[in-house]
Amino acid sequence: MSDLQFGAIGYGCWRFATNSVSEADRLIRTALDCGMTLIDTADIYGLDAPRGFGGAEAVLGEVLAASPELRGQMTLTTKGGIIPPRPYNSSHDYLMGALENSLRRLQIEHIDLYQIHRPDLTTPMAALAETLHAMLDSGKIGAVGVSNFTVSQMRSLSAHLDVPLATLQPEFSVLEQSALTDGVLDYAEEIGAIVLAWSPLGGGRLFSEDGAVQQAVAKIARETGYTATQIALAFTRGFGASVVPLIGTQREARIEDAAGAADVTFTARQVYDLVEAYRGTPMP
Repeated sequence: MSDLQFGAIGYGCWRFATNSVSEADRLIRTALDCGMTLIDTADIYGLDAPRGFGGAEAVLGEVLAASPELRGQMTLTTKGGIIPPRPYNSSHDYLMGALENSLRRLQIEHIDLYQIHRPDLTTPMAALAETLHAMLDSGKIGAVGVSNFTVSQMRSLSAHLDVPLATLQPEFSVLEQSALTDGVLDYAEEIGAIVLAWSPLGGGRLFSEDGAVQQAVAKIARETGYTATQIALAFTRGFGASVVPLIGTQREARIEDAAGAADVTFTARQVYDLVEAYRGTPMP
């Protein structure tokens, strides 16, 4: 069971590499004011932007350097292990260097949660566990997690870890419900890990497309008086595992809207309406 504590909704910085420091500062302050105390980034964010690899971390680091009091208001997590064109690297030397580079760009000395961004098939789980232990022993990170790992990969890694995985980070939304059936949510509940759901609004498809799921969300929004965004985010939180959806909007009003998802409650029928809309068939 993790000791990490943060709000019901998290804020992701994957688009920060194109922001000015003042823009990023406003977004971070708005997120924190709305109770989104988990701030999520990764070293790969910004690869396709002018700042390049590490760009999002660098912008966030400039925000924290200018206003160091913000650091104490957040649980900060970053990720490492993606390095195109390899594409993934979880070797000891690479990850230890990636951690140091993330700390330098973020202009801090400690990261609350460090996550392996994607599994590297060329690095044995026992070796990865040794690296994570070394990171923890250095005092430069407080907890470890993984992103986009299968249940079997997480079990294999956990067998070599002396500490529990604090977080699992799958894609999960009303438009991508695999975590309900592939065992990820079940495993998180089993080990007491927090699930950090990335792309919880379907990468914008919730609003740019019109399908059965979008129609089901709109119907529940009308019934409850909540917005479609709030309904979609609240759906991810309605299961046995502790799920924190990560939003990445660059608009302050949308951050404020998303925060309202923490207040949404569903009837069982409404939950099944969203599941059946996704599956395209009634529950057996």
